[in-house]
Amino acid sequence: MMKKLLVLAAVLLAGNGAVLAGDAAAGKSKAATCAACHGPDGNSVNAMWPKLAGQHESYLLKQLKEFKKGMETQGKVGRFEPSMSPMAAPLSEADMADLAAYYASQSIQYAGVKPQYVELGGKLYRGGDVKTGVPACTACHGPDGKGMPSAKFPALGGQHVDYTIAQLKAFRDGKRQNDPNGMMRGAAKNLTDAQIEALAHYLVGLH
Repeated sequence: MMKKLLVLAAVLLAGNGAVLAGDAAAGKSKAATCAACHGPDGNSVNAMWPKLAGQHESYLLKQLKEFKKGMETQGKVGRFEPSMSPMAAPLSEADMADLAAYYASQSIQYAGVKPQYVELGGKLYRGGDVKTGVPACTACHGPDGKGMPSAKFPALGGQHVDYTIAQLKAFRDGKRQNDPNGMMRGAAKNLTDAQIEALAHYLVGLH
């Protein structure tokens, strides 16, 4: 599993094309509507809404495009979320690029990791679970949780526990399907609830 992930990452890196450069200053004014859920600087207060601050432009742009596509196709293509897809629907390419640039320019706020999750969370993140075929998260998201922007692999460090749990379960259960070649669905399919909880708590302080 690990070898397959590394090979796919290399392919994505090699085939990554140029994207429209965003204007962070323009994005700041356009983000006024987003602030209600994601906070003025991308550090959301509600743990069910993801922190966007410090996330890679490439990943943010990808998700916005897929939310828009999900709205246009009612979930047949892209990523459909009742709260986000309608918000992305009217955005132009320039709007999405500017918003991605703005949030990428902000700094994410980290939190302390609860002691009971450090050992298991760290073990899973760095080494996976060989017995059940769960790959190490470091292969795509890096040892410090900064991700891989050129391959559109997101930064994970500092993200809300509740949001991370929800997304890992969605990938595990096949409800979220906008991962390249099912990479995340394959990585998460054998995770237990306890392992997901440990990983989510571990990530809040990873940097």
